[in-house]
This record gives sequence, structure tokens and C-alpha cells, in this order.
Amino acid sequence: MSLIKLSRIFLVFSAVAVIGSIVLLIVPGPMLSMEFTGGTLMNITLPEGTTKADIQGAIDGFRDAEDKSLGYFTLSMTHEGGLIIRSRTLNNEEHLALLAHLENVTGSTIEEKQFTTIGPTVGETLKRRSIEALVVASIGIVLYIAFAFYRVPRKLSPWRFGVFAVVAMIHDLLITTGIFVILSRITNFEFDTLFITALLTVLGYSVNDTIIIFDRIRENVAYAPKSENFSITAERSLRETIVRTINTSITTLIMLFCLYFLGSESVRWFILALIVGIGLGNYSSYFVATPLLVFLRKKE
Repeated sequence: MSLIKLSRIFLVFSAVAVIGSIVLLIVPGPMLSMEFTGGTLMNITLPEGTTKADIQGAIDGFRDAEDKSLGYFTLSMTHEGGLIIRSRTLNNEEHLALLAHLENVTGSTIEEKQFTTIGPTVGETLKRRSIEALVVASIGIVLYIAFAFYRVPRKLSPWRFGVFAVVAMIHDLLITTGIFVILSRITNFEFDTLFITALLTVLGYSVNDTIIIFDRIRENVAYAPKSENFSITAERSLRETIVRTINTSITTLIMLFCLYFLGSESVRWFILALIVGIGLGNYSSYFVATPLLVFLRKKE
């Protein structure tokens, strides 16, 4: 079956997935890390015989007894058996008082592996710059592709190549983000600057794959008979590049899966975001970017 014809089905699926991801970004919305919201993070080792519920009860008692303005604390377990406590920004006195209270309730010494505080101003700055990085990268890609394809034959607009490459890229970023919104609600994952780094990496990988296909289309259009339909030329270009794409993707994913299962816990979510994004990038290059180029050309 023709890849172009098959892509009509996938375009409907992609549209539904993108709309669903946008809805998820609004309701319930992503769980942002304290890098974006500001606050305090404490990573402690649970004493022998102490559970997460015990620590939650101790913290609730501390907040009610000391100062209700401390707000709510969120607790999440790590794969190493530790406990991460997140709260609003705590000063040094509140931090030491909380540790002392936990030790008093549990009757054991609390080993604190990490204590980090980020102010709300820094969090807002990081959030703004992360969005700016994604926007600037997208604009730069459009300009670069338009310049690289300015000599495309048959009066094909070079800007169209750039726009559809970015459409495919936005498709990948939105669906990846939507998947991780769900994960942030059912696991201890939170959106942080490392995830933004993963999105930027996926952005570059996705566009690279799309450009390779577009470049093959440009070459085939230049040497194809003038009577040949553009959709046939595009179909041939897809089939000529699919083996290269599969080989590159498989070798990349083998490395990423090794890092995911054998690598450090601190980069596991980052690696998972790359796996999801690269898979979507390969999909969108064949079933989003190129079909849109063909369908618009048919209308003309």
C-alpha cells in the first residue's frame, strides 16, 4: 500500500493525539519541579521500620503544631528506597526544626542526602528561558530550511518545506509532553530543565530526519519527468530513505535502552523522553511532514 495513502489514516490519529496533548497541558496540567515553581527539596533515607505514611503523619503534625503557613508537603519514594520531600521554600531554622521533629517522632537519626532550595524568582526565570529556547530554536529551523531549499525546482515554495518540518516537530513535542503529563500524575516524574533539554534534543533529531526526506524529494523532483505527479515523486523518496531511517533509529534506540536500564537513576526520565521523542520523530517525518507537503501540492 502507498505510504502517502496510508498516511491519511495516521494524520487523523496524529490530529487527535495532538489535541489530546493540548488538553492534558491545560487539564490537569504538568507537575512542575521546584526548578520552575521554586521551593525546597529534601532527600532523606528512611530509618529501619519507618514507612512513607509515618513520615507523612510526622510532617502533618509538625505543620499543624508549628505553623500552618508552611503549606503542604509532597512526598515521593525513590527507586533506592529513599524519600523526597518537597515543600515551599524553607529557611534554615524551619529546615533544622523539621529534621529534629522527624528524628524525635521516628526515634532514629535521619540521614539527609540532599537539601536544595530555589527561590520563586529563579524558577520563573528558568521557565521563561525554557520556553524562549524552544521558540527561538523553532524559528531558526524554519529560516535554515527555507534557505537550504531556496533552489527547489518546480516552483515549490522553500518556506513550505520549513513550515511543514516545524509542524512535524511541534507534533512530536506536544505528544511527548502529553505522554509525560500523564506520567507526572501517576509517577514521581516532574517537568524540569533536564526534560526541556530532552525536548530540544528531540527537536533536532526530528527535524534532521525530516530534512533528509525533503532533500531526497528535492533531488528526485529535479530529475523526474515533468509529467510525473508530485505524489509519486514523494512516495519514491520515502521508500528510498526508509531503510536509512530504520537503521539509524534502531542503533540509536539500542544505545538509549541500554542507558535507560543500566544507567543512572538521575537521567532515566531524560532517556525515556528521548526514546519517546525519537520514535515520534521517525513517525512524523513519514506520516505528517511529507504527506502534508503532498496534500497541499495536490490542492494547488
